[in-house]
Amino acid sequence: MAITAADVNKLRQETGAGMMDCKKALTEADGDFEKAKEILRKQGQKIADKRADNATAEGIVLAHVSQDGKSGKVIALACETEPVSKVADFQNLAMAIMSTAVATDATDKAALLATPQADGRALQDHITDLMGKIGEKIDVASFETVSGDKVVSYIHSNGKLGVLVGLSNTNGTDVTEVGKDIAMQIAAMKPVALDKDGVDATIVQREIEIGKEQARQEGKPEAMLEKIALGKLNKFYKENTLLNQEFVKDNSLTIAQLLDKTSKGLTVSAFKRVAIG
Repeated sequence: MAITAADVNKLRQETGAGMMDCKKALTEADGDFEKAKEILRKQGQKIADKRADNATAEGIVLAHVSQDGKSGKVIALACETEPVSKVADFQNLAMAIMSTAVATDATDKAALLATPQADGRALQDHITDLMGKIGEKIDVASFETVSGDKVVSYIHSNGKLGVLVGLSNTNGTDVTEVGKDIAMQIAAMKPVALDKDGVDATIVQREIEIGKEQARQEGKPEAMLEKIALGKLNKFYKENTLLNQEFVKDNSLTIAQLLDKTSKGLTVSAFKRVAIG
């Protein structure tokens, strides 16, 4: 059957796909709109499969804190190139993903991507559709949640880095400003854990081995290597665990001391740092 410009435009309005892709799909489907939509979806899946191993170093990070301030979510929607990250369809998809996360109170990435949308199809299907339209890999690189007596969010100016901080034992104190300071600290200083008890055992062992090897290279006696390595490990904790780090705005205070100075007993219960690239 003859495919009219009106048919092509209608399919384009319904799917967001390009004019030529819509015309090709309608021609292949002999004018059947549902078959044409399925062809466009398969095109997206082909691109997803073909580009599955491609690096995604660009994108956008969004954060949302609940109205009561006690829970927050952060997502990173990644793509391959910077121009795609600026496209309205890509940014709208990121906002739709966050809206879905908030509406369903999803707590993990798998559940989020499986959430049905208004058309009954899973969120992942809509991501795949946009891959077909744009022609490059799109991926929810990170999805994290944090809760606490007070949750504060921070998005860096480049839009590719976000932080959530959960504060506990606020005791009625307004901790928004100190929360923002700590979020920016996390963004800049990249702590690996809250304190030394939160550092993964494999990281601890790696740092001990590095410390031993450095001491060995410096000619220290073999019997002293373990003690020297443990001293270096304590330095690692000070530099890489949030509560032990020096506050970047006032290095006379650690983050733990800053919190206690703000309100006695105030602490960070959890944090998440999400970055693209």
